[in-house]
Amino acid sequence: MIYMFLANGFEEIEALCPLDLLRRAGLEVTTVGIGGDMIRGAHGITVQADIPEGMFADAAPEMVILPGGMPGSKNLDESRTVDTVLKVAARRGAYIAAICAAPMVLGHRGLLQGKEAICYPGFEKELTGAEISDKRVVHDGNIITAAGMGVALEFGLKLVEVLKGKEVADDLRRAVIAD
Repeated sequence: MIYMFLANGFEEIEALCPLDLLRRAGLEVTTVGIGGDMIRGAHGITVQADIPEGMFADAAPEMVILPGGMPGSKNLDESRTVDTVLKVAARRGAYIAAICAAPMVLGHRGLLQGKEAICYPGFEKELTGAEISDKRVVHDGNIITAAGMGVALEFGLKLVEVLKGKEVADDLRRAVIAD
């Protein structure tokens, strides 16, 4: 299963754009609300998560996605649920994706050690052990990171590509007129 974790203060576009693309590609994605099921974004848009964190119980996630935004990324970083799922995902070699400020959550847990990664400018010091990239979206092994809201579409298409293949991602890119 694919899980996207939403915390109060998340960047709406960084969550909803990739979520939409993954679902258009036929992938089942469950949104998990940190602190409840009604999560308010950084710009006042409230989203109902599929499940609150208290109902999360998957021991074998295929992919974990962390949208950025502030204080959303900080709230994800402080979540025991997110901490636990990241440890499980890393141990299993599952895909772990984060955009904007959220790669700091991975950096704080040592998950970027020796990996190429990118984040929102100014958060680079939080990416402990990472080789900071100048790319907009970076895929290094099981880790996928992106620079910010302006590349949410690229980020979402990269997630589709790693899960469903380049052909499916390219078809989706054309369908949503991303080029």
